[in-house]
Amino acid sequence: MTRALSSELPGLDDAEADERLRSEGFNELPRSGHRTPLDVALDVLREPMLTLLLAGGAIYLLLGDLQEALILIVFAGMSVTITLVQEARTERVLEALRDLTSPRALVIREGEKKRIAGREVVRGDIVLLGEGDRVPADARLLESRNLLADESLLTGESMPVRKIAAHASHTAGARPGGDGLPYVYAGSLVVSGSGLGEVIATGPRSEIGRIGQSLHQLETEPPRLRAQTRRLVWLSAAAGGIVSTMAVVLYGLLRGGWLDAFLAGITIGMSMLPEEFPLVLAVFMAMGAWRISQARVLTRRATAIETLGSATVLCTDKTGTLTENRMSVAALRTRSGRALHLREKPHEPFADEFREMVKYGLLASEPEPFDPMEKAFHNLARDRMAGASLSPHWKLVRTYGLRPELLAVTNVWAPLEGSSDVVGAAKGAPEAIAELCHLGPKEVSGVKEAAETMAADGLRVLGVAKVSCPKAALPESPRDLSFEFLGLVGLADPVRPSVPAAVRQCRSAGIRIIMITGDYPATAIAIARQVGLDAEEVLSGRELDNLDYADLARLLRSTGIFARTMPEQKLRIVQALKADGHIVAMTGDGINDAPSLKAANIGIAMGGRGTDVAREASSLVLLDDDFGSIVKAVRLGRRIYDNLRKAMGFIFAVHVPIAGLALLPLIFGLPIIFTPIHIAFLEMIIDPVCSLAFEAETEEKDVMDRHPRPPNDRLFSPALIGWSLLQGTLVLVLVAGVFVSTLQIGMPEDQARAVAFLSLVVSIVSLILVNRTFSASLITAFRSPNPMLAWIVLAVAAIMTLSLSIPSLSALFRFAPLQWDNVTLAVVTGLIALVMLELLKPVWSERLRS
Repeated sequence: MTRALSSELPGLDDAEADERLRSEGFNELPRSGHRTPLDVALDVLREPMLTLLLAGGAIYLLLGDLQEALILIVFAGMSVTITLVQEARTERVLEALRDLTSPRALVIREGEKKRIAGREVVRGDIVLLGEGDRVPADARLLESRNLLADESLLTGESMPVRKIAAHASHTAGARPGGDGLPYVYAGSLVVSGSGLGEVIATGPRSEIGRIGQSLHQLETEPPRLRAQTRRLVWLSAAAGGIVSTMAVVLYGLLRGGWLDAFLAGITIGMSMLPEEFPLVLAVFMAMGAWRISQARVLTRRATAIETLGSATVLCTDKTGTLTENRMSVAALRTRSGRALHLREKPHEPFADEFREMVKYGLLASEPEPFDPMEKAFHNLARDRMAGASLSPHWKLVRTYGLRPELLAVTNVWAPLEGSSDVVGAAKGAPEAIAELCHLGPKEVSGVKEAAETMAADGLRVLGVAKVSCPKAALPESPRDLSFEFLGLVGLADPVRPSVPAAVRQCRSAGIRIIMITGDYPATAIAIARQVGLDAEEVLSGRELDNLDYADLARLLRSTGIFARTMPEQKLRIVQALKADGHIVAMTGDGINDAPSLKAANIGIAMGGRGTDVAREASSLVLLDDDFGSIVKAVRLGRRIYDNLRKAMGFIFAVHVPIAGLALLPLIFGLPIIFTPIHIAFLEMIIDPVCSLAFEAETEEKDVMDRHPRPPNDRLFSPALIGWSLLQGTLVLVLVAGVFVSTLQIGMPEDQARAVAFLSLVVSIVSLILVNRTFSASLITAFRSPNPMLAWIVLAVAAIMTLSLSIPSLSALFRFAPLQWDNVTLAVVTGLIALVMLELLKPVWSERLRS
């Protein structure tokens, strides 16, 4: 048995495993998507903004202005550095996420079972494999119990192949796909059964490594948003190129000096190019995945971050998601109708008929259980029947697994001593056990009635049966055995404390919750009422099978609970909901749940009890299997999307006055306000603000009080574009007014430029404050501290102070010293912008938040 064999094989010790990990490397394939710092730098060098900076530096060199040329080159270097830092930060986050997505492996080391990341498995490790596991590395099977493996990833053949335990005649070198072989291969799936194997090859030395297959990797950007931002950047670049060309011609013809004309064209091109969009998107998606992981939810596909805010229906399991998945046997009911409530009489000795039920319930369980229900039988036998166990007295000779047509498990055991007959123990759905026992209609009716009575108390009800027969007489199906019905077992699983509040949040957020469970309707209704779900309409899996497409679609609009369902029925429910226009989030944990998880808009796999194939088909993985974590993820998804819109709106708004002030002098024949150095300086402010400060913003107070946003909602909605243009235009008018009025009163050009530039910087800070929240109150924003923003604003204030007070820096920016009244004018300009925009915000607020 697994237990006996695992105790005989101590496996590697930790020191030896660490040494092999160092010498042979991690159990993973090379990632072609990994970018080195050189790759990042080369990508940055291809960015239009950097090209414009370097072109400006070259022109300054031609003009003989070495200082300004060097400054522009320094700014270009800073742009590369910022991108490298952001890329490194993003890569660290993604690396941590990849570690989490690495399939987990159960190994034996130093005589004890340990669950480790699949990438840490080394040659020589003893791995335990069970149904639903993905094999972490190529291994030679030391034990196989009805093990079937799907090796389609390696062979292209979908039919599972049977695996046997190795013996001396087997030699290494067998290829994947053969039936009756003692080898399992990395990347294959255990479809049924269990086994114990010794790892013989890892990483690139495995079969999957040899044929060059690559493992699935986390997407870093959602395609829809990426397409939108790229389209906008290229449209802006094209428009900027046209305007810049016209500006160069206009400047050269009207003012002369074609090198200065090119500088003016470069300045305008830089001012009109919103090159922050791709950076902001990449940072938000990576940091968003990291933030969601802090809520114990792993983002496997970054598209889920975008879709979370659109979810209209959340289909959830009951056991382990709404409940704690901490089963205990709460009640026993014999065939004769005698009942024992263990919670009321925790110390009452078992009568013989109850002892027999517990004994055969234990025999129908795995020797080393993972399922909480099977653990409950082991715990009860240990606590109330001292010394009751399996391995010392019995040998498992056959298992009849759970099948869709028969919801019961049968284990056949041979006593190690005494009788030559074998003993069969079955447990499962009461109706399935009644079928195995060939009960008459009256008895079946009695079993169903008793099960429904127990289920009404919120218990998960199982039937237990026994059989004895000669070993040679074992049939192909347990239906051909003559089972004796022993009784019913009721298992309790308490509701998670966080679930009722999470359900209320979903209701306020306009998200409908549908419970889909394999339990009895009465049990499902009891749990639904405890957590606050709609328990009026219940549909069973059998009833669902009798519905056509139109009837199912109609009933789905009012039915909140689906009971006694099979995994394939979940797929029908998901497809019907999607066809009705819903954005569906779906939870699942088993191999058969993979189709429904993949079909859902957001597949959510259970990280604790879920199988690898379910996790791979999903978009999100609940690391703690808690329903409350799903709601946290929805809340964070909405916050991330809100903050992304704020950042994009700010970028759009801030480029309006920058571009306008760059064009204004050329149109009206005024002194030039900006040179490439000024634009580069402003970009150094804008980049960290939009990518770091806005990303760190707290959620809107009504984030879970809004209905889900439409799935086809554009990031750059007309409302957001209009609001951004309004903000930018107001700042442009105010700063241009300051510049023109100071020139008209006779202020020197350099001093007027300094006042206008300071006014713009203060107004940019005002734009930041305005865009921190979509609500109508600035006080709300100040009540939500953002340390990152505070540090950025302080840094900007310090740099502006230095650039205005240090003569060498002032000369570089072509600033003249300012008086206090000049500084006051700039601050007042920014305050006017802030107050006016705050007064105008209520007009746009509802549309921006909808």
